[in-house]
Amino acid sequence: MYNKLITNIKPLGFVWETQDPFLFCVHHHDTYPAGNENLGPDAPLTGRNIGQDFTLKDGWRMYHGDKIPGFPAHPHRGFETVTVVLNGLVDHSDSHGAAGRYGNGDVQWMTAGSGLQHSEMFPLIDMHRKNTLELFQIWLNLPGVRKFVRPHYAMLWEENIPTITLRDLKGKSSEIKIIAGKIKDMEAPPPAPDSWAAERENEVAIWIIKMDAHAHLTIPAASEEVNRTLYFYQGREALIAGVEISPYHAVELLAEFDVTIENGPGEGFLLLLQGRPINEPVVQHGPFVMNTRSEIQQAIHDFHQTQFGGWPWPRFDMVHDRARGRFARYADGREEVRQ
Repeated sequence: MYNKLITNIKPLGFVWETQDPFLFCVHHHDTYPAGNENLGPDAPLTGRNIGQDFTLKDGWRMYHGDKIPGFPAHPHRGFETVTVVLNGLVDHSDSHGAAGRYGNGDVQWMTAGSGLQHSEMFPLIDMHRKNTLELFQIWLNLPGVRKFVRPHYAMLWEENIPTITLRDLKGKSSEIKIIAGKIKDMEAPPPAPDSWAAERENEVAIWIIKMDAHAHLTIPAASEEVNRTLYFYQGREALIAGVEISPYHAVELLAEFDVTIENGPGEGFLLLLQGRPINEPVVQHGPFVMNTRSEIQQAIHDFHQTQFGGWPWPRFDMVHDRARGRFARYADGREEVRQ
């Protein structure tokens, strides 16, 4: 039974439904075996639907990769991807010559805008033990006036993403990693500059919440127009706004009220997505998200004509040298290196 704060509760599948301004969210969680000399799994690939391996087998999937798990070169136009890597590494390469390796708490915020190709591969660096990968990829829409902005990506490095720890009256703690938005006087790093999230009045928030067993946490109210969803993706049980919620369920909430979360036994983990809706038509065809069917047809035509800049890399499932650490090289030649 719902109450006046909850508008919907639904179980989560592989692709999570979201509310405007978000398009969807995917939670990847794979326990890969040790890596081989080519950064792929040191294990047989027999019995897998290579190229479309989305069925969890032995705890992992190859996705669209044939030798290395991940997503070889593919195009996008008209929206943004926010890739939150909790564990493991992702190798990025794109049609503008940008590249990077990020993970273990890092976030890549990429604006596809007018169009680009990119690959997202999961290199299995460790050759002696299992390689765990856990990430969220969140698709955030762009308003019509920004669907043709120049493609861009920003790195939100783990060491620059703030985490706030809040304690309840019994001393139980809740940690909130602030990827977008703010809590009290703590604010996330800037997103990509053309993002819907770049304007504070849109109240976009992306938070990863970790709660102690039996901890209590209050999420403060936002504006009435804002859409807000909590995804309880790991734990035993929780009360959200006084309603018992099972793990791997989404709870849509009225944002203009404070909402209390009471975690059950064991640690609990939630993802919060909220934002003011764009309130424009959404027409999606695979990797293209526009406002009209004719814009989709134009996106397909433009990609066939230009390949959104082509592919400057020697392979479509591009990975970087095993010895490389975390880094980002941007289309303008700037490079950032992390330990």
